[in-house]
Amino acid sequence: MVRGPKKHLKRLNAPRHWMLDKLTGVYAPRPSAGPHKLRECLPLIIFLRNRLRYALTYTEAKKITYQRLVKVDGKVRTDIRFPAGLMDVVSLEKTGEHFRMIYDVKGRYAIHRITGEEARMKLCAVRKQGVGAKGIPYLVTHDGRTI
Repeated sequence: MVRGPKKHLKRLNAPRHWMLDKLTGVYAPRPSAGPHKLRECLPLIIFLRNRLRYALTYTEAKKITYQRLVKVDGKVRTDIRFPAGLMDVVSLEKTGEHFRMIYDVKGRYAIHRITGEEARMKLCAVRKQGVGAKGIPYLVTHDGRTI
């Protein structure tokens, strides 16, 4: 009998756009609960280790995030399994690099390098709009923000 949310994710059940190979291990890092769904995100560990190749192992990637060097949308993220999703800006302080998460033609996440000036802007898709208490209008974006 299962109680609570799932805590593990097998490698073969991981989303295809993560591009993990079958033989490296049994498990894949399951993304934490956050602004993007499990099937529509890329955990920071996969971004640092598999895409950018800044870390060789899980523990090296953990040390990078624990030094508070990684920012997602301008906020420092120390959770190695934080879900970075569509149009998120991932910034690395030491190298001065900024990346925007964009899908390529085949539906995989392409790491697109951007300038520091462009990194200050965030593109959002409006998912819902309505009128709140006392007639105040609001918007809900694709990454859970309410404006």
